[in-house]
Amino acid sequence: MSALAEFRAETRAWIEANLPPGLRGAGTVFNGGRKTPTITPDALRWAEVCYERGYTAPTWPKEYGGADLTADEQKVLREAMLAANAPLPLGGHGLTMIGPTLLEYGTEDQKSRHLPNIASGTYRWCQGYSEPNAGSDLASLQTRADDHGDHYLVNGSKIWTTGAHHADWMFCLVRTNFDAPKWEGISLVLFPMSDPGVTVQTITLINGSQEFCQCFFDDVVVPKVDLVHRENQGWAVGKRLLQHERMPSAQRTAPPALDGIAKRYAGEADGRIGDAATREEVLGINMDARAFQLTQRRAAEEREGTTPTFVTSMFKYYNSELLTRHMETLTRMCGTQGLGWDGTAFTAEELANTRAWLRVKANTIAAGSSEIQLNIIAKRVLGLPD
Repeated sequence: MSALAEFRAETRAWIEANLPPGLRGAGTVFNGGRKTPTITPDALRWAEVCYERGYTAPTWPKEYGGADLTADEQKVLREAMLAANAPLPLGGHGLTMIGPTLLEYGTEDQKSRHLPNIASGTYRWCQGYSEPNAGSDLASLQTRADDHGDHYLVNGSKIWTTGAHHADWMFCLVRTNFDAPKWEGISLVLFPMSDPGVTVQTITLINGSQEFCQCFFDDVVVPKVDLVHRENQGWAVGKRLLQHERMPSAQRTAPPALDGIAKRYAGEADGRIGDAATREEVLGINMDARAFQLTQRRAAEEREGTTPTFVTSMFKYYNSELLTRHMETLTRMCGTQGLGWDGTAFTAEELANTRAWLRVKANTIAAGSSEIQLNIIAKRVLGLPD
């Protein structure tokens, strides 16, 4: 038996022995921290046992809480979890965004202090990028960090900050030089959300959720040991981090399957969707989704642990557009039952689907709008002129 085959057998046995039964198929992913009230004891326990084995951040070095797995071993681990119908033990911005960025740009002190707390889920992180007047044109940001010797004082605000009300730490783009060209005066800093100068206000979205926030900073103290990379060179770091953000993640919840809903609302004949036009539309979406999954997998295997490229903008764009198309089709198939907000005239599933349809509209804007992604693809991938 090869070493990889032995690892596969060992991993499957370990998952069977340690996965809490209540988590099978539940889709619950722990994003770190202890401020989120909906995290179950089973989800916490799953995260803890996986961290003990290094499986929350399996390719990270062991000294930072990982397991030093190769790309092939990580693939085996993910396949074993999928086969067991197990959720990933940990998600969130710490694991998928600032963690990989610190591995590339962070000091040894930053890695030693922050990465184990990310891998263990001790802290939850949020992203301080967009501002009220600096969204798509992010380099126009005005949140400032003034030099005070061994620390900065940060003043300004950020908006559309996902999960800031649950976060323990923020990674934040700030302006450290107002005289330099706008791309050259930006730095990336880290600070705890518990600083008395941080104020967080939630924003109610069109679907009724409050996952986004606006954050206000009033003389927030940031020791210079938490300046990532070098002062005034944070734009390059920030762009690299966005490439990690735009990698479609297996941790995201899959949209409701269309086949069963189509049979329920459009009719069923001989086990198939009754209406031919609806059947063809659902088939097209399912085929595109499967092809996209395979493309993502191939890209990950070809990358073999190296940092993402600007091709991630294509993934982000296509993922957003495909999810939008999926939910628009679902809502249209349900007719008036796809537009329920509350009341007994609608099932719990119908109400959830309506809110999911409304929520997915933000996907074409958040993490870089579809228009911005198309510009990046044109310039950075295809090499077209400005």
